[in-house]
Amino acid sequence: MFRMFGIQMCVCQTVIKSLNHTRFKGSGYNSLAIIYGVFSASNLLAPSIVAVIGPQLSMIFSGFIYSAYVAVFIEPYTWSFYLASVIIGIAAAVLWTAQGNCLTINSDENTIGRNSGIFWALLQFSLLFGNLYIYFAWKGEKHISDHDRRTVFIALTVISLVGSLLLFLIRKPNSAVLLCTDEPMSDEDTENILLSQRGGSKALDAFKSSIQLFFTKEMLLLSVCIAYTGDGVYGTSLGAMNQFGDEAKSMVGLAGIFIGVGEIIGGGTFGLFNQYHNFGRNPIVLLGLLTHVVAFYLIFLNVPSVAPIVSEEGTNDIAYLFPSKAIAVVCSFLLGFGDSCFNTQVISILGFMYSQESASAFAVFKFVQSICAAIAFGYSNYLLLQWQLLILVLVGFLGTVSFFLVEWKAEAISRGTDYDRI
Repeated sequence: MFRMFGIQMCVCQTVIKSLNHTRFKGSGYNSLAIIYGVFSASNLLAPSIVAVIGPQLSMIFSGFIYSAYVAVFIEPYTWSFYLASVIIGIAAAVLWTAQGNCLTINSDENTIGRNSGIFWALLQFSLLFGNLYIYFAWKGEKHISDHDRRTVFIALTVISLVGSLLLFLIRKPNSAVLLCTDEPMSDEDTENILLSQRGGSKALDAFKSSIQLFFTKEMLLLSVCIAYTGDGVYGTSLGAMNQFGDEAKSMVGLAGIFIGVGEIIGGGTFGLFNQYHNFGRNPIVLLGLLTHVVAFYLIFLNVPSVAPIVSEEGTNDIAYLFPSKAIAVVCSFLLGFGDSCFNTQVISILGFMYSQESASAFAVFKFVQSICAAIAFGYSNYLLLQWQLLILVLVGFLGTVSFFLVEWKAEAISRGTDYDRI
């Protein structure tokens, strides 16, 4: 549902270029920078908000703000565009924290892997349908008319609002589920729970928990893996390849479609068939790394090194292979599938390891991810493609190793044994 915003960000700059710039002087890239900056800072406060008003209301209010940001483009003004960019940065932090908290309190040790996979697959569905619509509706269009713009963004706004309203149907778990444990509570635990019912105490405790959790050994190790997840510039690189001719710009939408297909298949597979494997999370993360390494190698051969940093005119350069649309599409699928391997398992292990601190854990998750995404977007404007791919391979390898270490401890906890090697 909230991927409607993700689709919007994919076409944001294209739409802005078609606006009357005597009235509107905003920039999609500036908006993205504002959103990520506010998002990063807000992640530390998001657990306090979720602790006070609960995950359900947090998601609903955030959903309405997402809808408002999308609606800005029905009749855009510079001031409303940038104001909405600031507000949605706060809403994004609250939303992701609340989603992680809601997922955890409605799962247990046996279902967290399944639920994480299903959640991720459903989250990516709009990448498929949204990009399909935009691909066919705007194919060959060099200028987006006011009518076309309003049609798309009215539809996205309505879908987002409907999704927000459906959140009222989410069940409210009882206290036993909230605690994620079948063990009887001690008097001390009962006293702490009663104390935490006060709004101020809950907010302050959630903030302290986020800070303390960030500096734990396990979370620092997971942060390396989390740093590897996030957005990329592959679609932009394809759009800069003049060898694709008139279809160069449409390749951006086509790449988004197949990234979405990979994400959906990966998330659905690891969610629906989670109960049938007994090998833990490590093999899935390793599969994600191997899938991405294959994709990176094919991208290195198929996409010219200057593609990420050229101007709007694009490049006529050729890499080691003559540009192939088939290889570009295959790489898109592999990127999406590998990304689902990492994200579903990170979400799963966070829900398992921090079942009683899930809001804080997911806030740290998005804090690290958004900071690293901002850094990646920064150097993507200057580094040639091969150096960007090298960074991804190195961080991906280190992130996989760090995930293995935390997963081994999670397995020891699940078996009820001690694990002191990390």
